[in-house]
Amino acid sequence: MTHPSGHEREIRSLADFDAALGAPGSLSGCRVQSLDLTDRTFALLSASTAGAVFLGCAMQPEAAAKVRADGALVFPPVPDLPFDPYRARLYSPGELYEGITAEAYERTPDARTYAWFRRTRSDGDIFSSMLRSLHDDAISDALDEHLAGARVVGVMGGHAMGRGGAAYAGAARLGRSLARAGLTVATGGGPGAMEAANLGAYTAPLADEALDEALELLAKAPSFTPSVTDWARAAFEVRARWPRGGDSVGIPTWFYGHEPTNAFAARVGKYFANATREDGLLARSNAGVVFLPGAAGTVQEIFDNATPNFYGSRGGPTPMVLVNRAHWTDELPAWPLLRTLAAGRPMAARIALVDSVDEAPAALAELTAARPGA
Repeated sequence: MTHPSGHEREIRSLADFDAALGAPGSLSGCRVQSLDLTDRTFALLSASTAGAVFLGCAMQPEAAAKVRADGALVFPPVPDLPFDPYRARLYSPGELYEGITAEAYERTPDARTYAWFRRTRSDGDIFSSMLRSLHDDAISDALDEHLAGARVVGVMGGHAMGRGGAAYAGAARLGRSLARAGLTVATGGGPGAMEAANLGAYTAPLADEALDEALELLAKAPSFTPSVTDWARAAFEVRARWPRGGDSVGIPTWFYGHEPTNAFAARVGKYFANATREDGLLARSNAGVVFLPGAAGTVQEIFDNATPNFYGSRGGPTPMVLVNRAHWTDELPAWPLLRTLAAGRPMAARIALVDSVDEAPAALAELTAARPGA
């Protein structure tokens, strides 16, 4: 029940709930999050719940009436939603894609949530807006708990990078190298370069041959267009063949719901609000960020990351490695501007441009060891 903020009274499982009702048997001041308490009526009737907050907890009517009479705040479950706005944990790929092996993607919880978002995002309904905000705040809380104490490296890059190509294989090798170096890989959680980096981290504990074989299996569905169903099923085929993959995080958004979430991040923090998602992903990349070739979204992420490094608003600058010299100097010349911004500032010692993806891990390690301002 310990929380990084110091709140030790957050209850997110029935085991935590039962433990809290040991001596002295009080839930006073607790935050009870998204639990089915319909079988805990006697406990709720017997315990003190003054000052408690129940977020999306199912209860029998007499239990709900009693805890309200105690002075507890009760936020009831919301019926007919394809998602839980009070959820206590990050998603798993299996949860988002439940049923994908038997049914089309459109019937999965992920697709149904995207459909709900498209219906409600611009209808002006404050209730829908509130539900999205509650959900996203719960995801942020769960991410902070999951990543507490981790050295997180972000890998950014375009969603259009297809399976079966050299660029995709290189991004996968990058994710594997970073994970094997003890870093937690975090991506935008989508397809393309993001999927490849999560795949690499997934295969990090396995023999080297596993990645090569996985790449061959995935190549039969190179893109999420025209069929997300086929694309996702190929990923779950890989997961079924190697079920004990390594850890990484994906942080996607339903704002870009046409870009499906990849299945190789062990934990998924999916948001409705893209701005919250992007800022949170970069802010949590405390061990640096590697930027693979991409388009407008990746350019935005470069300078979203450069701004706090420039001003020092998050403390010392974190490493930034841009991959592919021709892409970032000729095609989309972000590197000259980044280098000019960094000149004379501590962040100058924490930026690098490399020619190939295989150079990125060593460049990241070198920037990590550099002393800004020295």
